[in-house]
Amino acid sequence: MLKLTPILLAIGYALLIYWFSAWRTSKELDARSTLLADAKLKKLTDRMARALDIEHVRVHVHETETVNGLAAPDGRIFITRGFYDKYRKGEVSAEELASVIAHELGHVALGHSRRRMIDFSGQNAIRMALATIFNRFLPGLGVLIANGITTLLAASLSRSDEYEADAYAAALLEKSGIGTEPQKSMFRKLESLVGARGGTPVWLMSHPKTEDRIRAIEALETRWRSLPKS
Repeated sequence: MLKLTPILLAIGYALLIYWFSAWRTSKELDARSTLLADAKLKKLTDRMARALDIEHVRVHVHETETVNGLAAPDGRIFITRGFYDKYRKGEVSAEELASVIAHELGHVALGHSRRRMIDFSGQNAIRMALATIFNRFLPGLGVLIANGITTLLAASLSRSDEYEADAYAAALLEKSGIGTEPQKSMFRKLESLVGARGGTPVWLMSHPKTEDRIRAIEALETRWRSLPKS
């Protein structure tokens, strides 16, 4: 039982971190967000709502200057003020921003947003347990090795989620009559909008490479064209 104590403590700590993180995220989003009110974007989100057979798609603007979209654990969709400002300046079209919203809807529909918070707590538990084990054999290096392993694991899981959300968004945009061209053009703009990621190895990135994401969508388009017309 004593041998299991560090692992049990790590799991307990991770669960505490999960609940605290979820609470803090919700509070921060509540305090620094407002409901998006843009007539042109609303027409596009209404088309997506009809395709999903739901009443409406609510989108909130989070007051931060970074360029990003977010699916909260409670299912709410956010775009950042920085992203919205790019749209208002004409650097991003309404259809391109709608593709970001569709992508975040994919994270919600596929359970990624809630699972990521759980994954975060689980990764903390794994990190602490591995550090405890490795430190017994490699004092001083155990934490570094544990951090490396969990970072690789998290990056791999995140890239898989991104591909799935991309596919969901592509199907939704196609069904809504918006099409996938804005999604692909948005990908091409993202690096310049948020800043290039330099020479970071692809296996350490939380998002797939732009060309890989576009190639995956084009593969979907090819598959759809091969389906018999109903």
